[in-house]
Parts: sequence; C-alpha cells; structure tokens
Amino acid sequence: MRLLHTMLRVGDLERSLAFYTETLGMRLLRRKDYPDGRFTLAFVGYGEESEQACIELTYNWDTEHYDPGDGYGHIALEVDDVYQACDQIRARGGVISREPGPMKHGSTILAFVRDPDGYAIELLGRKS
Repeated sequence: MRLLHTMLRVGDLERSLAFYTETLGMRLLRRKDYPDGRFTLAFVGYGEESEQACIELTYNWDTEHYDPGDGYGHIALEVDDVYQACDQIRARGGVISREPGPMKHGSTILAFVRDPDGYAIELLGRKS
C-alpha cells in the first residue's frame, strides 16, 4: 500500500491552482471536468503520481466557500530552508500564518502558510 493523495474542496479552482503552482511551486498533474456531476478534479504535486502522493483539488461548481472545520489539521511540506521558503511564498503573495521558528517544546524549525480556502500547510526543514 501507499498514500495516493489528499483531497481538499476549494471554492475557486483557478485561485487555488495559482496558489499551489505559482506560490508553492507544484505542477498541475491532471485536470478533468465532470459536467454531469457539476464538478472538476485537479491534481497537483511535486512529482508524478506514480512516484509520490499529491493533492486533489475538488471544485464543486455550485459551491463558493467551505469551512475547513475543526477536524482538519494540516498538510506538511518538506523544504530545504523554512526561512527562505517563507520569504519566497510571501514574495509570491502567500500568507504566512505562523512565522518560521522552533516548534513549541522542541527544536524543529517550522512555519505555517494558509491556502486561499484557509487550509493550513506546515513547512518543515529537512531532517539531517
């Protein structure tokens, strides 16, 4: 078994695609409209789906907003340098919701960014 993807419902697909591709540097791997169901699925990631997990963005054509709820935690991304990644994300218009620094009660350097729908994305430095 292997992890394939995580699905997020988004209120504006083009805005979300711009965030994940332009701000976080992922690639659009595939996209398909389902007119009979009135939804679109778009898969984004850093590598091929056959090699690593990705994110499925589900856009229901008749829904403009979702509340992530209190059960959602975050998606974690490994980066070379958390401080530099935050600078790059900020320069591309991304919102840093927790500035980079050591985690509470530990030494791991991390930060959090929010996507356009409010989903939290954790940035973690590479472990040596």
